[in-house]
Amino acid sequence: MIHPAIIFPWNENFDTGIAVVDEQHRKLVDLLNNLASHLAYGAEAPELNRVFEELADYALYHFKTEEAIWNKWLPETELSLAHIKTHQDFVGEVLKLKSDLDTLGKEKVMDEMVSFLTHWLAFHILEADKHMAKIILALQQGASLDEAKEIAQGEMSGAMRVLIETVLKMYDSLSSRTLALMREIAERQRVEQSLRLSKNVIDSTIEAIFVTDENMRIIDTNPSFCHQVMQEHQKLIGKRVTDVMPTLFSPDKTDEILAAVGQSGHWTGEIIGRNNENELEAVWLTLSAIKDPQGPPTQFVGLLSSVSQLLERHQGLVEAANHDTLTGLPNRRLLEDRISQAITRSDRSRKMLAICFLDLDGFKQINDTFGHDAGDEVLRSVAARLVKALRGDDTVARIGGDEFVLLFGELEGEQDISPLLDRLLKDVAQPISTGDNTVSVTASIGVTFYPKDAPPAEALLQHADAAMYDAKNKGKSQYRFYQPSP
Repeated sequence: MIHPAIIFPWNENFDTGIAVVDEQHRKLVDLLNNLASHLAYGAEAPELNRVFEELADYALYHFKTEEAIWNKWLPETELSLAHIKTHQDFVGEVLKLKSDLDTLGKEKVMDEMVSFLTHWLAFHILEADKHMAKIILALQQGASLDEAKEIAQGEMSGAMRVLIETVLKMYDSLSSRTLALMREIAERQRVEQSLRLSKNVIDSTIEAIFVTDENMRIIDTNPSFCHQVMQEHQKLIGKRVTDVMPTLFSPDKTDEILAAVGQSGHWTGEIIGRNNENELEAVWLTLSAIKDPQGPPTQFVGLLSSVSQLLERHQGLVEAANHDTLTGLPNRRLLEDRISQAITRSDRSRKMLAICFLDLDGFKQINDTFGHDAGDEVLRSVAARLVKALRGDDTVARIGGDEFVLLFGELEGEQDISPLLDRLLKDVAQPISTGDNTVSVTASIGVTFYPKDAPPAEALLQHADAAMYDAKNKGKSQYRFYQPSP
């Protein structure tokens, strides 16, 4: 958010004595200050255009208001016609400046633009508008037109011209200094924001990062480095990194690394040492030099990544991508791969594969009555019971909500699956403790057999799902076999 700065400070000496005109002058000043702030703080073109258009639109509205007042009291006079001409000139100059802004860029025209607007406003208000206002105020007091002009002319003496010129010089100096200061503040804010972002990234990364001087003495670290060496940040400052991690930075290895960094500016590779538990550990080190343009390295930046941690992280990502977070069972993605493997084994062994789609009966009522925590506990308990019922190469997966899929391979015939399913139904129906409550669910199971049912692999799940709905319609807590069309 851009907070307007005061480029053109309002002063009560700008008051003309005509309330509506003075109110609109203050609004124009506010819009000028807003535009100058957007220019100084580097607003993007769409926002600049919006602020510019707001200023131009309001100026036109103000001119119509003023001209209506002048024409009421001074219709078709030389003064009123000249005043209208100044309004037209202003609109033309603003449009020219806007065009320059679009073509030349804001840095080249912003000072010219703000200077023009401040000059025009100060001169227009202090001389032209005040002069017109004094005539109208005199007319309102009963003076004739000639008398009103004479009164206004007397008050708008040569001293007023000197005052206007003095004020303009003051505004020139104030505006240029204020804009320069605003640009400097804006640039500092951008740099500080970038530095804060960089520091947050460095502090948040799990890699250990250290910065040293040219003698490898630590001048900064991130929290991960402190955690790895089990020392506080302040106590590490000034120590040689080779002394802090001596098992990783042996003298010979350090000389080799620094020689490479001196030649190419960086070194990357694996180093092996012992961690704080005295266990051998492989670490991936990237060491880079920060150099003066014409001199040797003045600092070094090192990044340490534990190879074992990288492998663990990779394995964790693989697990997360292929397994259900609540139950730890394979998810739909991994299930599809398991189905493909099971079909391949079935083709090779010429034995039957059973794909079973299991849906819990009454699970929604548990969620609604006891809450989702109780529902999660039921799902975990059912998953554990299904896993316990599996044989060596069988698979159970959770594919969403209270839906599970089981793969049973190496079957001689359909009759081989019935004892397994009877036991599953019995195990699932056993009471489950969820904190202070004990609940029960049952299961409906649909089964299809490969290769008796041999559509594309993804259709096998659809057929098992259809058989499961048949089981629910027949009374639940039972299983039904899918019957392929002849």
